Amino acid sequence: MIKSEQPLTDVTVHAPGTTTQGVKGSGVESRPWIADFPVCPALNQYQIVHVGIMRTTAPTRIVRTKQTTTYFLACQHGKGKVLVDGKWRVCGARSASLLPAHTLNAFRALPGVRWEFCWVCYQQPLEQRPIADTTSPVLTRFDGLPLHSAVAGLIHECSRACEPTLIQHWVDLIHAYVLRFARPLRHDDALHLLWERVAAHLAEDWTLARLAHEAGYSNEHLRRLCRRQLGRSPVHQVTYLRMRRAAQLLSTTSHTVEAIAQDVGYQNPFVFSNAFTKWIGWRPSEYRKKKLSE
Repeated sequence: MIKSEQPLTDVTVHAPGTTTQGVKGSGVESRPWIADFPVCPALNQYQIVHVGIMRTTAPTRIVRTKQTTTYFLACQHGKGKVLVDGKWRVCGARSASLLPAHTLNAFRALPGVRWEFCWVCYQQPLEQRPIADTTSPVLTRFDGLPLHSAVAGLIHECSRACEPTLIQHWVDLIHAYVLRFARPLRHDDALHLLWERVAAHLAEDWTLARLAHEAGYSNEHLRRLCRRQLGRSPVHQVTYLRMRRAAQLLSTTSHTVEAIAQDVGYQNPFVFSNAFTKWIGWRPSEYRKKKLSE
C-alpha cells in the first residue's frame, strides 16, 4: 500500500465541529453522513449522486479504496490535502481536484487549519462519457466561488421553497461549472491530440523526448503546459493513462496480469504491479478480486 501516516483503508472520519450541508439524488444508497440531505431528483439527469459544502479541520479524513464515482472538490477557504497520483498534495483556496472513478481516492484536513470546500459526486455508468477524460486536470487552480454559490443556492432551495424551475437552474449551473474544470476549452489542440494518441498506443515507449516531439514542443514547454493544464508532469500523465486502462482491463476482462502489463507498456509485471499499487492502492490481483466481488 502507499506509504502515509495511516494505512489507506476505507474510512470516513469527521472532526468534532464539522458542518456538512448538501442534497442528494433520488435512489441514492443510504450513508449516515448524507442521511439528512434533502432529495433532489433533478440531480439524476446528470448522474450526480450528491453535492454539498463541508467546513472542517483535522482529523477529518475520507478514504475510498473501491471508488466507483467521480468526485470533484473545490476549496473555498483554508486548505487540506488530496491524494493524487500516489502522493498527498495540498488543495488550497482557489484550487480544485477531480478524483476519477476506479482509482484510490482520499482527502484529509490538516491540523489547526479550517478547511471549507464544496463537492460534486458523479456516478459513472459504462454507457456515459466520463466527466474526467484524458485531458482533464487532476489538481490545479480554479475559482470555485461560482460553484460554491450554486451549491449553496441549491441547498437553500431544496430545504425551503422547493421551486422546480429554480432547482433546475441551480443543478444546470453546478454541472456546467464542474465541466468548466473537467473539460477546459481546447486552446491547444496539439496537446489534446497527443494524449488521445498516447491513450490509443499505451504499449509503446513514451519518453518525454518523444512526447515533446509528437506535440511539436520543447521538453520544457511541454512540462509547463502539462503542469498548468493537467496538474501533473507529461510522464505522470502517461502513467495515469496506463493505470486507468489497466484498472479497466482488470475489472472487465479475464486477461492475465502479465498480459495487461504488456498491453499498457510494462514488460516487467513486477514493475507494473508496484506502479499499479502506488496509483490505485491495491495490487492488480487484489483489485480484480474486489471488483469481481462488488
